[in-house]
Order: sequence, then structure tokens, then C-alpha cells
Amino acid sequence: MPIADAPRRPRGRRRLRTRIVVSFALLGFGLTALFAAAMLHLRNRLENQLIENTLQREVVSLVQQVETDPSKQPYFLMFDARTFSDENAYKINPLYRDLKPGLHEVREADAQGHMLVYKVAVRRGQSLEGKPFTSLVRYNVTDAAETSDVLRRWLLGAVLAFTLFALLLGAWSASKVMAPVSDLAHRLRRSGTNSDPEALAPSFADDEVGELAKALDDYAARLTDVVQRDREFNADVSHELRTPLAVIRGAAELLLAKPDLDERTRTRLLRIQRAEQQSTDLISALLLLSRNERAVGQCNVAKVAQQQLESHRAQLGGKPVELRLEGQPTVMLDVPDSALAVALGNLIGNAVKYTPSGDVIVRVHPNAVEVIDSGPGLSAEDAAKLFSRGYRGTHAGHSQGGGIGLSIVRRLCTLYGWDVQVRPGEEKGVVATLTFH
Repeated sequence: MPIADAPRRPRGRRRLRTRIVVSFALLGFGLTALFAAAMLHLRNRLENQLIENTLQREVVSLVQQVETDPSKQPYFLMFDARTFSDENAYKINPLYRDLKPGLHEVREADAQGHMLVYKVAVRRGQSLEGKPFTSLVRYNVTDAAETSDVLRRWLLGAVLAFTLFALLLGAWSASKVMAPVSDLAHRLRRSGTNSDPEALAPSFADDEVGELAKALDDYAARLTDVVQRDREFNADVSHELRTPLAVIRGAAELLLAKPDLDERTRTRLLRIQRAEQQSTDLISALLLLSRNERAVGQCNVAKVAQQQLESHRAQLGGKPVELRLEGQPTVMLDVPDSALAVALGNLIGNAVKYTPSGDVIVRVHPNAVEVIDSGPGLSAEDAAKLFSRGYRGTHAGHSQGGGIGLSIVRRLCTLYGWDVQVRPGEEKGVVATLTFH
């Protein structure tokens, strides 16, 4: 991987865990301090307002009482104290007459109909003469109750405001703390599109994110090495196998050109020629898969299907199975013949293998090919695992095969954007559909 042009590593900074802890601590301290300051300010403001309103109301009431009747003992609106003997207990306000000793809260309407709230203390005693009496002390807490309501509303508003502020501050703090992780993810996505990804570690500080970047660099280097060795191996194998296959093909063609061949020898030579072509197609398809590249070509679907049917017809060995080609003969695909030949060949070979007698039909549609057989059918377990590498169906028995062919079909479909589906037939058998997109 390129190191010379890698960006200079940033200076060391606090580790990610430390930054998260410090961020939460500062967030909690800041919100607590702001909330405490706001509550102190609100409390002082409400207390001052309550005291000022009380004093203003009392002085206005005192002036009005003196102006109305100077000889009468003035009283206070907020505070009132009375003592009643048992003989004049009837003078007690009916709202307070039945109150038992202790503290009570009483609501009483004034002359204007406004509801007032009083705290009332009731106490019973006995004079020196032994006469019982009742003392009432009443305190107007209407303003205090209203102040409590205001305080509750302010507290609710403060909680909502501080919650919103905490969300905004937390989002900002999280974005700052997680910025290196987001940067690493962005660089990782960007490098994933290159065959030779750039080094990640030099762009990050020596913290947890930097350690993760180092680990990803090491993993990418190992993975790149494995992929490179795999590609080289596939290319070498392909190159080395093509030469003997070309020799086999040439020898078979020369032998087939002889006019004095008996039918048995000609049949065997044709079988060798078909096997060579299948091997060549398979090598080409595997090379495409190893390189993960889409090769192009002009492929006649019906022609390739017919070739595959002829190849498998020669391998029936007397089994009473009829192979037929139906559908449109002019459907073309922009792929090499080898890719379609391997995909169709595996589907047709599977159908022939599991059909003891009956028909195997290849039907060509404008955008798909169906392979229909009249075999024993397909179980739900087989349908779910059929394209898994190494899986062999429940009807495989002692037949040859390692369960790799259909997994190659699936990989070719992934490479070219095709789709392959296998479902039970209407009455019996299996329908395999290869759809081109």
C-alpha cells in the first residue's frame, strides 16, 4: 500500500474513552450549574415579588382603614389572630368553628368573590379563672399558592428547555467526540472502491481510533495479499491448463477428420471433444469469477442451450429421457458463450441426473431460460440449500458430484446481475429459471 504520500499523523490527543468521559462530565456539570443558577434566580425573583406585593397590599389596606374609621383598631390582611371564650364561640366564622386543634387549610371567598387560601392554626387553652377558650391564628397564603403555581410552571418550562438544550449540546458533543470514527468510516468506504487501498493509520492520532485504523490496515494488507495470490493462482492454472486442452482439442479434430473411423471410435472422440469444450468453458468462467470482471461477447442463448443438450444427450447411457429445446431461437446476450454454457450446463446436468425417465425441456424466453424436468421433485429443504456450496440434494444417492456446480451458477448470476430460481413443477419435477436483467 502507498506510504510515501500518506498524510502526516496528527499530534497525540486524549484517548476516545477519556474524551467521552470528560464530555459527559462537562455536560452534566454545565447543565446542573445552569439549572441551579436559573432556579436561584427564579426563587429570588418570586420571593421579592411576593414580599413586595404583600407589603404594598397591607399598606394600602392600612391607609383605607384609617381613612374610614380612625378610632377602630386596624388589622392586617395577611395575618389575623382571635381568641374566643366558650360563651362567645358562636362569633367564630362557621368555616373555622368545627376545626380541631392543629393546622388547617381553608378556602374562603372575599367580598368581591375572589377565592382566598388561608392557613389556620387552632389551639384550645384555659384562663387563670379556669375558663376554656379557643385561639385562632389565620395567615393568608393566596399569593404563596399562586407563586407555587408559577414556580411549577417555570420548573416545567425549565425542564423542557434544559432537555432540549441537553439534546442539542449532546448531539454537538457526540459529533465532536465521534468525528474520528466517522472519518475512519468515510475513508474505509472510499478505499473499498480501490484495488490498492491507501493506508488509514497515518491519518489518525495514537488513540483507540488510530489502533483500529492500524488493525484495518493490517487486515487489508493480508486480504489484498490473499486475493492477489488467488488471482495469480487462477491465472497460472488457467494458462497451464489451456495448453494441454488445446492439444487435446487439436488431436480430437485431427482424428475426427479421418474418413475411415468406425462409429464407436467417432462417438468416443466426440465425447472427448465435448469434455474439452466444457473444461475450457469452465476455466474461462472460473477465471472471470476470480477476477470479478464481466467479460462481453455475442451469445446466442438457443445455440448454447442446444450445444449443452447435445452434450448431455450423449451421456444419457440408454436412460429413457428425452431432451428438447423450445422457445425463441434469436435471443442474444452480451456475455461470452462460456459464462452461459457453464450456468445452463449445470442446470441441465442437474435435471438429467435426477430424472430417471421422462422429459427435460429447455425453454428460451426473451429474458429468461427455463429448464423443466419430470423427475421426483424438490423438497423445501433442498430448495433452501440447493445453491449452497457442497450441498447435495436428498435424491442424490450415490451419484457423482461434490455439490459445487450450482454454487458456481449462483456466483455467475451475482457477477452478471442475473437471477436463478428453482421451484417444484405443476405436477411433478422441478422448474429452474435463469432470468437475465
